[in-house]
Amino acid sequence: MINTATKTHCPYCALQCGMQIGPELAISPRTDIPANASGALCQKGWTAGELLTNGERLTAPLLHGEPVEWDVALDYVAYRLSAIRAEHGPDAVAVFGGGGLTNEKAYTLGKFARVALGTSQIDYNGRFCMSSAAAASIKAFGMDRGMPFPITDLDDADVVMIAGGNVAETMPPFVRHLDGPRLIVIDPRRTQTAKLAWLHLQPTPGTDLALALGLLHLAIADGLVDEEYVAARTTGFEEVRTSLSAWWPEQVERVTGVPVHHMRQAVRALAAVDKAYILTGRGAEQHAKGTDTVTAFINLALALGLPGRQGSGYGCVTGQGNGQGGREHGQKADQLPGYRKIDDPAAREHVAGVWGIPAEDIPGPGRSAYELLDALGTPEGPKALMLFGSNPVISAPAAEHVAGRIGALDLLVVCDFVMSETAALADVVFPVTQWAEESGTMTNLEGRVLLRRRAATPPEGVRSDLDVLAALAQRLGHTFETEPVKVFDELRRASAGGAADYSGITYERIAEETGVFWPCPSPGHPGTPRPFLDRFAHPDGRARFVPVQHRPAAEEPDEDYPVYLSTGRVLAHYQSGAQTRRIAPLVQAAPEPYVELHPDLAEQLDITPGDVVRVSSRRGEAKAVARISDAIRRDTVFMPFHWEGANRLTNPALDPTSRMPEFKVCAVRVERDS
Repeated sequence: MINTATKTHCPYCALQCGMQIGPELAISPRTDIPANASGALCQKGWTAGELLTNGERLTAPLLHGEPVEWDVALDYVAYRLSAIRAEHGPDAVAVFGGGGLTNEKAYTLGKFARVALGTSQIDYNGRFCMSSAAAASIKAFGMDRGMPFPITDLDDADVVMIAGGNVAETMPPFVRHLDGPRLIVIDPRRTQTAKLAWLHLQPTPGTDLALALGLLHLAIADGLVDEEYVAARTTGFEEVRTSLSAWWPEQVERVTGVPVHHMRQAVRALAAVDKAYILTGRGAEQHAKGTDTVTAFINLALALGLPGRQGSGYGCVTGQGNGQGGREHGQKADQLPGYRKIDDPAAREHVAGVWGIPAEDIPGPGRSAYELLDALGTPEGPKALMLFGSNPVISAPAAEHVAGRIGALDLLVVCDFVMSETAALADVVFPVTQWAEESGTMTNLEGRVLLRRRAATPPEGVRSDLDVLAALAQRLGHTFETEPVKVFDELRRASAGGAADYSGITYERIAEETGVFWPCPSPGHPGTPRPFLDRFAHPDGRARFVPVQHRPAAEEPDEDYPVYLSTGRVLAHYQSGAQTRRIAPLVQAAPEPYVELHPDLAEQLDITPGDVVRVSSRRGEAKAVARISDAIRRDTVFMPFHWEGANRLTNPALDPTSRMPEFKVCAVRVERDS
């Protein structure tokens, strides 16, 4: 344990709220980190210390469920990986990472896959989170940095629109930055965030894209476009203007259910003020058309002249703790460090030089996250999987199918600090350190690189992910660093010259400046809190309007499955619940999953509050207790995804660009369980 307070950050969401860990692992908020400078923490943050003393911690490697010495487990894994690669080739071994891993771990994981294993088969669970917004931002701006402005800029906004984000529950301290502006919320449910809104638009699930097209149509028709900005800072507007002909307001109302006068209120509110922001969250992004949906909202922002102006803009509300940094340094299937494309010859040469290997030895792009999970154990797919910081048995779409694919593997290796549902299926489980037992950097939703400091001694028998990777690499004939600061120095060199350039950032600078914004290409560079003020990241410096068209959800309700299902988070829990479902106060606050349905639907189905409800889709079924609420649409039910069940139902239909599954809408049948 510790005797003095250590400054660090929360282990959960992408706000990365500043906190101190004191004697007896007592948690207190910091006031020097802008995300929560008011001294706010959510219930998860206040109880984070209990993660460190949890009685379910793993403290010895497990081989086929039995405790063994570290060398025995490491030797076994190295032998099996080598044998599988020798028999089936390097792509028979896959790696699956997580958006909660530190930058150092994410970087090392990508290097380990490509150098030590020689495999192209690596992706991570962040593909399920921010990938559609990232793809849309790259198209529009030439660069993806979720929120390309400090979160404190929102404090002074006049109007903020949030499309598909429930920050009041997913990251409550965020709401402190929304006290001033008029808030417009787009969500099929009247969430806690929607209850704070000046205007709530409640579309049919799966129609956010049509709504965004209708809002832009109105902006053009009502003469609200910033023509001077469009001419000076963008290209492609005329093509987008022409593409909107089918999306007149009354047609959009028919598709979305949102009244025309509410749409007009929203557009006029955004256009009438000097400082306005449009933000998107998972509700708009986790669709088979999520990239196009975000693109449509970016088109609206560009038409109103918001991006690249101080005091206004577009941003993605990144969810996972290192959801931003985790998608920058190489654990994605198509990526090398510094947000470089893996098929770019210059990028390959640069990174190969840092890694000390020929560029031709770096594998090409691999499968995306769901496609990778879906291929496990198949004749053409990976036969072994190494999994870090993820729990796909709970968090992947069509989760029952994914569990079956994982069960078909010849070898599953999991690094975790508790026995998650996925770890329970593993041949080998390595017990690893967690947030306050190790140092490392995280990049929060603003693009601000932060420093987590080691504040507690890990239990005896526990090692870090970096130690595990280095030990396996050594057995496979390679030398990897294990000290986080040394790994970060290597990451800095590997990222130099890339879009996400960290080369001017050091641990010392982060500590002194309480975070440094990337890109930061040299030690004397101040960092870049607002990267688009002078120019966008395309070679000509202009943002791109991109025409898109609405299309229905991949799966619409029908006679057999007549109701929409939407999924999301609740205040007390995080992601797959592997952490939070082990914290007593959080379990007390939210002890079980539930099905939320409208009173009219409940009456139609003869369901009363507290009844056990069976929800079925074409992929599986789940049971949970009924909650009756008029906060949800009559044609929709909602389930939180922190427990086993909800993702048995969800649809793995993929966005053609981002490869994001359609988590947010599918067709289900709802019945009282007999």
